[in-house]
Amino acid sequence: MQIPVGRPKRREGLEGHEQQEHGERHERVEQRERVKLRDRGERRGRGECHERVKRHDRGESQPFTRPALSSPWWRGLAAVAAGALPALAFPEPSLWWLAYVALVPWMLLVRSAPTGRRAAVEGWLGGIGFVIAVHHWLIPSLHVFIVVIAALLGLMWGPWGWLVWSLLGGTPSPGRAAAALAIVPSGWLMIELARSWEGLGGPWGLLGATQWEVSPALRLASVGGVWLVSLLVLAVNTAVTVLVAVPHARTAAVGGGLICALTTTAVWMWVPQPGQSGRARVAVVQPGVVDGMQSVERRFARSEELTRQLAGQNLDLVVWGESSVGSDLRERPDLAARLAVLSRAVGAELLVNVDARRRAGGTGPAGIYKSSVLVGPQGPTGDRYDKMRLVPFGEYVPARALLGWATSVGKAAGEDRLRGSRPVVMVLPGDGGLRLGPLVCFESAFPDMSRRLARDGAQLLIAQSATSSFQGSWAPEQHASLAALRAAESGRPMVHATLTGVSAVYGPEGERVGGPLGTESSTAAVYDIPLARGTTPYVRFGDWPVYGALAVLAALCATEGARSLRRPAPGPGEPPVHTTHESAGRPGR
Repeated sequence: MQIPVGRPKRREGLEGHEQQEHGERHERVEQRERVKLRDRGERRGRGECHERVKRHDRGESQPFTRPALSSPWWRGLAAVAAGALPALAFPEPSLWWLAYVALVPWMLLVRSAPTGRRAAVEGWLGGIGFVIAVHHWLIPSLHVFIVVIAALLGLMWGPWGWLVWSLLGGTPSPGRAAAALAIVPSGWLMIELARSWEGLGGPWGLLGATQWEVSPALRLASVGGVWLVSLLVLAVNTAVTVLVAVPHARTAAVGGGLICALTTTAVWMWVPQPGQSGRARVAVVQPGVVDGMQSVERRFARSEELTRQLAGQNLDLVVWGESSVGSDLRERPDLAARLAVLSRAVGAELLVNVDARRRAGGTGPAGIYKSSVLVGPQGPTGDRYDKMRLVPFGEYVPARALLGWATSVGKAAGEDRLRGSRPVVMVLPGDGGLRLGPLVCFESAFPDMSRRLARDGAQLLIAQSATSSFQGSWAPEQHASLAALRAAESGRPMVHATLTGVSAVYGPEGERVGGPLGTESSTAAVYDIPLARGTTPYVRFGDWPVYGALAVLAALCATEGARSLRRPAPGPGEPPVHTTHESAGRPGR
């Protein structure tokens, strides 16, 4: 029997065609697999590239960054450096104008982050750079511990970094960019508010404090405190960032800048200031650096010598710096008698500061206190203010049982100081005697303390300080500059008297009165200080910019929450692609 030869040839042709189609299909699948593998490599090497493209298409992310900033290590170093840049706006450099653009490099870097998580990391790293740069003068005292503190405090900038990325990343709409002008500054203000807690170091390095010698900014401080000035600085930084990086939203940025300028102008022109109500002649005694054996006694003697030189100058008050007396005057009647002699010689009361151990009595438990004490011709008058807010690690160690090891690596306090319980307004003798509001050391950094004293009737604010541990750093100038802000906020003149400089006096609008006493000076100076009556809007209404920022962030949370509820549920995913080595029935083979 013969077998037909045509059919097998046709069959063979069909099989060849099927094999060809199968080979082409296999090649297409392998090509897709290669593309997928390549995409995965690009995502690893360039930071979730595919996800960035999808978010960019939705207007939620940012365009690709330059290769130099694609490395996480380089981006991290850039974030630390960018976070440190605003420190140049504070004294001693006092490049106040830099504050309005100093955050722009940091914000540009954060908005270009590949993911929100990375933006939060770069916010944290920038916060570390900011804390170390602004507090660099603490390094001799804290050593390596300052890195630990900066890493912990820097965490507060993590959410802010994510906020910048979510609002300004990619190609945000003009409406979203306009919203960022209010939301980004509000987020930063919450960081400043949290840092202002005494246990976290107090309100040192607030961005608004860079404007201490700018008259329009000081006028803003009289309305909303340093908080309102910080909001202005952040709003300008945000507007500049939008101008640089989001061209299609420049109208919103320019509009925001105009609102800032018009608001500042309106406040400058129309907000009334307290009227003048007389003058006071106050002398500041600055003995200078006194080191070595028996330095406390020699410092007292030098202050005594300088005070005698003030006789016959028709003074109302003489102010000594912090820790100018090293013994409790009740335990050392000889020192009290010497101060009384000085008061009679100059014809005015002396406000000294006692840093000494006190026995248990009616004013509190036994321990070391820092106290402002008023001394008259007959000795101590009984007016005393005990410092309420202490410097972390410098005057006490928070959670000493856990962090007491800091005393072994730096100059942290070996024994915790004790604190007072209430503010005190002292009244000089005579009809209509001058009412004094004393503060000690870094209490001048707290806006609420000077505001409370002004509300209690203080006519003259006095801060007694000692920055001898930080000579040669930016700390003395920074500390003295805070008095200008407190004066402008409260509408009350302020005297900042130190042992070693910088000592300075400011009028009720924050303007400088007389010349400062630098860190090289050992002298006494007399200041003719204008007094003021009435109150500022900040004294009346308090920290309303903080509440406004909280309201902005609450509105953002409510809007995003409502949007997430309205968002439809995701549909079913696409079926997986099967290769020649697997099938729907036998996956993975």
